[in-house]
Amino acid sequence: MASPKDWPEPVIRVQSLSNMAAIPNRYIKPPRDRPAINSIQNDVNIPLIDLQGVFGDDSALTATILSQVSEACLDWGFFQVVNHGVSPLLMDHAREVWRRFFHLPMEEKQVYANSPKTYEGYGSRLGTQEGAILDWSDYYFLHYLPMLLKDHEKWPALPSSLREVIEEYGAEVVKLCGVLMKVLSMNLGLGEEYLQKAFGGEDIGACLRVNFYPKCPQPDLTLGLSSHSDPGGMTLLLPDDQVPGLQVRKSTTWVTVKPVPHAFIVNIGDQIQVLSNAIYKSVEHRVIVNSAEERVSLAFFYNPKSDLQIEPAKELVKPDKPALYKAMTFDEYRLFIRTRGPRGKSQVESSLIKSPKSKLITAAPPATAKCCTV
Repeated sequence: MASPKDWPEPVIRVQSLSNMAAIPNRYIKPPRDRPAINSIQNDVNIPLIDLQGVFGDDSALTATILSQVSEACLDWGFFQVVNHGVSPLLMDHAREVWRRFFHLPMEEKQVYANSPKTYEGYGSRLGTQEGAILDWSDYYFLHYLPMLLKDHEKWPALPSSLREVIEEYGAEVVKLCGVLMKVLSMNLGLGEEYLQKAFGGEDIGACLRVNFYPKCPQPDLTLGLSSHSDPGGMTLLLPDDQVPGLQVRKSTTWVTVKPVPHAFIVNIGDQIQVLSNAIYKSVEHRVIVNSAEERVSLAFFYNPKSDLQIEPAKELVKPDKPALYKAMTFDEYRLFIRTRGPRGKSQVESSLIKSPKSKLITAAPPATAKCCTV
């Protein structure tokens, strides 16, 4: 499957459209996809978990935290974490240095314009389908790991502190991802290093997409990011804690996440859904925009090594729960979805991904999914 080389139409920066009286037709979603339908704005929120002492000397506390994470994964596929070990000052600095980048003159940002071949750089659309309805957002995508893909010259030179801040931020978030991978692996009843080894051990992939959602004159007609599940392994999102926008699908409704200051929002990606044989499922989410305030968020994607085969863990394949997915490398999966753009859960549930031997069985997760092996 060949990787697309260029965008099908000239790229328009959404930031340049934010002062218009009405949004162009290219951004107007079909009525069924507009954000006002089936959205919950009340006190419902994704679980909040305190990670303080998760692998300390208190085994009872460790068991409690692991149980909370497992329940959140089974019930939501999303949760927030506090006391996670990443400096609050660094989190604030990382978000604000990127905000400053998006407010640079356009000619300085255009130097980093991206293509669909790798998405690395300054972008304004996902997917290469000609005539597609677009999302109301700009972004910057960069590789953090593996080292052979990390190229500081492809990171913005301005603001002058950006490269240094993101290098430090990435190192801290990678550590946190390692802790969470251990938690997920133990909760699945696998060895505590199983998922990390399945991802490639220390030789994993990690990348950052910084999302910029400009003010929108008609936020009820569009989305900042269309409904999708994340194709990678696990995502840690640093949200704009002053301006909510992320929505998570809960059954037939959309719940607007209320960010807790200095918390990360964690969600399961498609690769962990495959490895867990759908005990843990990636969950559809989307982003709404508003007419009063812009938003900046940082999505850090923790992924398998790109050329490793990813398939259901043999320990989680049972006579009544066959392997639901074919073995596929993350590179193959990315190429499969690259031309399509965000499409809900249709990517990981596609017949090209599902195992021909799989059966549509609805069963309770095995006991190991809820138990903690400490």
